[in-house]
Amino acid sequence: MSTDRSVSEKRQQILEAAVRVFARDGYHTSRVGDVAAEAGVAHGLVYHYFASKSALLEAVFTETWQGLLEAIGRVEESGGPAREQLRQVAAIVLRTWRRDPDLIRVLVREVARSPQVQVQADAIGEVLAPIQRIVERGQAADELRGDLDPRLASWIVWGALEELLTGWVLGRLPDGDEDVAAAERTVTDLLADGLVR
Repeated sequence: MSTDRSVSEKRQQILEAAVRVFARDGYHTSRVGDVAAEAGVAHGLVYHYFASKSALLEAVFTETWQGLLEAIGRVEESGGPAREQLRQVAAIVLRTWRRDPDLIRVLVREVARSPQVQVQADAIGEVLAPIQRIVERGQAADELRGDLDPRLASWIVWGALEELLTGWVLGRLPDGDEDVAAAERTVTDLLADGLVR
């Protein structure tokens, strides 16, 4: 069992090093050797866990996305009011910037331009589905306007969150703790109030 844990820890160590290297140097100019050096492991060990540099980037995306889906799923299952659920979704996405800005830099700058764009497009559909269901339940409970297309509303919610992250990555928006909290409130108020009956 401790061997399984050490294997998992070593793999995670390499993934975290890849995020730092890709965020700092850019995916296209980085080498697997740079990731190995950052992780403090032998070059060959990276290839033991990941077939290529692109497999590393794909793993960063896939594992991050899985965590995001699970967190949004828990919000949806909580059964709270739609507005509060939308605020919680915004908090999950936006607070990641303060917790792990390098990860967001990689996701915004590198993943969107990678060859696996179709895989990522499919993954976005997975995160939009619970947001759409939150909107639909809010409409059914008369909390949110019923005359709006919930599918389009989910895309608008997600698009607003993505653009805020992009603004922080590009240095176009202030991004201190208070700024992130204000962004969370603003996006929730703006979108939810636009949905209110």
